[in-house]
Amino acid sequence: MAHLDFETPLVELEQRIRELREASGGEGLEVEIRRLQDRADKLQNDIYANLTIWQKVQLSRHPDRPYFLDYLERIFDDFVELHGDRAFADDASLVTGFARFDGRSVAVIGQQKGRTTKEKLRRNFGMANPEGYRKAMRIMELADRFNRPVFTFIDTPGAYPGLGAEERGQSEAIGQSLLTLARLKVPVIATVIGEGGSGGALALGVANRVLMLEYATYSVITPEGCASILWRDGARAPDAAEQLKLLAPDVAKLGIVDKVVEEPRGGAHRDADEIAKKLAIALRTSLAGLDGLSGAGLVDDRYKKFRAIGVFETQSREPARPVF
Repeated sequence: MAHLDFETPLVELEQRIRELREASGGEGLEVEIRRLQDRADKLQNDIYANLTIWQKVQLSRHPDRPYFLDYLERIFDDFVELHGDRAFADDASLVTGFARFDGRSVAVIGQQKGRTTKEKLRRNFGMANPEGYRKAMRIMELADRFNRPVFTFIDTPGAYPGLGAEERGQSEAIGQSLLTLARLKVPVIATVIGEGGSGGALALGVANRVLMLEYATYSVITPEGCASILWRDGARAPDAAEQLKLLAPDVAKLGIVDKVVEEPRGGAHRDADEIAKKLAIALRTSLAGLDGLSGAGLVDDRYKKFRAIGVFETQSREPARPVF
């Protein structure tokens, strides 16, 4: 298992426990193994109860964190992938198609990062080009035509900012994706499973219900990008993360997400099966809450949800009296 710097003491202790178990063959060292396991449990609790904001940002990018395809395998059945935007190319950073969820046909759209170097390059590190968003829109429109709920999964540092992407209309594709989602007459449920960065994430985020995993992030820009703009120093990303309010509790408090899904102790990367079960329950509950709405009602529900974001109150006060 890969690990972050602050996880090193725990990983080393767990490795020691594994070595003792292998050496003992299950006999003779039970007391010592139990003692070390208790110590590891306490250390894990101490580490994850006192994480800084920047450490939580790092967890959202953990190399072993489950990606979209990991959830697809565990939550959905009979997935059929559909490729291409019918205009330019197929973008591997966005995986789209139809599957079954509790026996019901649904559309699934997710941003996929890679694990190996070759896979990361093929998936473009989860950063979609315009053809990726246009492919996603094609699936959204098919789902709308055949009355299929839409599930989107967000995990990207942002849309790809390359020259070719800009030449092919990156911003227009993102804008059209927002418009398409806003008009769908079927339930739309979005889940931030890792990084939710900038317009590249929001292009899949206009939903009736937005879920977010406990250690995921959701913000208008990455901390590194924000630090480069504000201080011309990407190394100040931890300072930017403090200001962006990008963690799940912050985003939920602002009304941007509807539910935070608790991760297993130590993060989703420590138990992919458990977090998939918890997410499946949250998706099932969210979908059940939308099934009673008509097509027009779903559009109106989505509209009201996003219009309510950013509402604030002002406190009136008496004008100051002039002083003579």
